[in-house]
This record gives sequence, structure tokens and C-alpha cells, in this order.
Amino acid sequence: MTDTEVRAASPLAPIESILPHRGTMLLLAGVESWDDEFLAAVAHVDPAAWYADTRGNMPAWIGIELMAQAIAAHVGLLSTRAGQPARPGVLLGSRKYEASVPAFEQGKPLRVEARELLRGAEGHGAYECTISAGGQPLANAIIKVYQPTDFQAFIEGSLTI
Repeated sequence: MTDTEVRAASPLAPIESILPHRGTMLLLAGVESWDDEFLAAVAHVDPAAWYADTRGNMPAWIGIELMAQAIAAHVGLLSTRAGQPARPGVLLGSRKYEASVPAFEQGKPLRVEARELLRGAEGHGAYECTISAGGQPLANAIIKVYQPTDFQAFIEGSLTI
């Protein structure tokens, strides 16, 4: 059994120990599998959540945050495996986010996948991300992220005018 297969088959830590998000901002329910360049996670649409529309569905535009949390989980797991604490990062953006539905339906678990395309030594990265339900693709994007060495200095520098 390869190292990748072990990670896919072994029970993973609770999502709260992987991501810093809490309460209603934690949108992923757990990680299904991961390796050096890929992560698959599951999310459930909560019909009572802050984002729910009148039908209890999640507007598809929130998919970009689902993707960002999948990337954060991947980076966090890689850091943990290397014996280092996970460092915070930021979503830089996406050239194009496409969703084939206006909302993700409650009662249909979402599979969120993030595949690393680029990881620079300076902390820049890019991930190809997809969201699907029941094997049907619902959304995709290439997400660009940045993980600064000194997050506090980065934030403080971003706030000066």
C-alpha cells in the first residue's frame, strides 16, 4: 500500500483540527482523501445556515469559499505532515468561477476537490477546484492563493493607505 493510499484509507482528524474556521463559517464537514497534490472534502448544505436561500439551499457563489477551505485543508495537512504548524493564507482570486446551477441543494452532499497546479517558494499557489454532487459537476475554478511567511506583517502592510 502506498503512502497516498494510506492517507486515503486512514481516518482523518476532525475538520476542526485542520481548519481554523469555526461556527457557521466552517463549511466543510470533513476530508475524504488527500495526497501531496490533491484533496477531496465533503460539505453539507445546512438549510438553517446564514447563507441559506428561501428554499434552504446554498447559493452557488459560496462555492468559491468551499474551494478556498479545501485548499486551506490541503495546505494545513501538508504542514502538519512536515511537523510544522499551519500558517494562515489568503485567497487572491480566480480568473473565472463557473457554476452550472444557481444554488447547491440541501440534502445532497457536496464533494469539493482541490488539485494543486503550482506552489511557489514565496508562498504563491494555484489550485484547480471542482464541486460536484452525486457525480454531477456543479462548479469549477482555478483559485490563486498566497501564504505569506509573516502573515501579520502582510495584513498590516495591506491596511496602510
